Amino acid sequence: MKTKILILFSILISALTLRAQPADQLERLQSSLDAMQQTVTNLQREIADLKRQQMTNAPMTIQSGAAVQFTVPTITTATGESQVVPHEALRDYQEAAQRPSKMALDPSFKGFIPIPNTPAFIKFNAKVRVDMTGDNRNSGNPDRFVPAQIPVEGEATHGGGTRFNVNSRGSSLSLDVRAPDVPGDPRFYYNNDFFAGGTSGGMTYRLKHLYGQFFNLTAGFTYSIFEDPDVWPDTVDFEGPNSMIFARQPTIRYLLPMGEHWQLNFGIQQPASEVDTFNTNSISSVNHAPDGGVNVRWEDKKVGHVQLAAVLREVGANSPTFGNQSVFGWGLMAATSLNVFQKDTLLGQVTYGEGYFHFANDNFTYSGFEGGDAAYNSSGDLRALPFFSAMGGYTHQWCDSFRSTATIGFNHLDNESSQGPLAYHKTVYSSINIVYQMRKRVTFGLEGLYGKKEVKNGDTGDVFRLQLGMTVALF
Repeated sequence: MKTKILILFSILISALTLRAQPADQLERLQSSLDAMQQTVTNLQREIADLKRQQMTNAPMTIQSGAAVQFTVPTITTATGESQVVPHEALRDYQEAAQRPSKMALDPSFKGFIPIPNTPAFIKFNAKVRVDMTGDNRNSGNPDRFVPAQIPVEGEATHGGGTRFNVNSRGSSLSLDVRAPDVPGDPRFYYNNDFFAGGTSGGMTYRLKHLYGQFFNLTAGFTYSIFEDPDVWPDTVDFEGPNSMIFARQPTIRYLLPMGEHWQLNFGIQQPASEVDTFNTNSISSVNHAPDGGVNVRWEDKKVGHVQLAAVLREVGANSPTFGNQSVFGWGLMAATSLNVFQKDTLLGQVTYGEGYFHFANDNFTYSGFEGGDAAYNSSGDLRALPFFSAMGGYTHQWCDSFRSTATIGFNHLDNESSQGPLAYHKTVYSSINIVYQMRKRVTFGLEGLYGKKEVKNGDTGDVFRLQLGMTVALF
């Protein structure tokens, strides 16, 4: 400020002496005055910039009354961007997935609101969804496309003429709390939809996620370690491919970053032995130990990602006739999402093992089939059932507003002699769609689906579905 006063004083003195100067000296003095005026202007700009920077870095305080102050936090720690590219989809599976500490799908934290007097930020999101479906015959599930529930020839429920349905059970609410400036980058995530109650058709509350993450340690109810949330194809159908690895359950897991592109995830989760007890109601499934899982991931923002995973489990059953038995279950999975031609995406997943059908997306019980992890053979010995699944998907971005995805899935479960004639054996899932992104958070999708099921005795059933879906979300 003193410098500014001196400069102004010098300008005043120079102005008073202008009249006494010759013409050539007047021109030189005028040039000096112009230079000093530019200096004053520059100083004023620097002062304004300094004040603006101080206001940005300092916490904002809001005076309320005479003695109450609210401090609103700002994010000052640089948050890295995840190597996984978020893809536009009707699902929020990627958003709910855990990421390495200080990494986020959106490092700008769009939609997050600062919580006064805390270092935390909160984001509330509501996604309203409406699906209209038309089937050429009874699909077994009017709200979701589940090949496992398609009635086969010979069943009384097979056929039945065309069916039409409207439901909004896929609507969801979510809550995401983050504190990126706190050591350990703590996160709390909650999400629910309304798909509890099987095929009842009502809006019945269902918890999807409720977990906390701190220093890369996750505890709560969320995805299985065996699952890859970044490989789900963009289907209008809420259920998705039959062959996807999908299970949400209580878990404790740890994520170990190994450089910029690699990470290791391992932990334990709630066991869920599912033994086929057809015509043997006295048999009950028993859990003797937690399921253990591990996966290793490679991620690159330009290329995509690859995940290799394994699950180890003990499947148990208790029978008055065959006693208390257990078998070793295991599963291996390879999944990838690759960026093709900059805007397109190629997806793939393959799994194989024994006694892990619990993790298949097509794992639905129905009349004649109770569980696909294990069954008794002709000698009365419990056997883990071999299971194979494969999924492929491709998304093409026609333009900023339109995209299409083609998906196919295949499942094959081996059977034992004790299983009934309607026991799950093979299913096929296929779909193709066109999705219109009307606004950033308003989406319409039209999709054609075909599913087929084959049971143990060789009977089959298939269904065609046409589906129109719409979602509207806050963020």
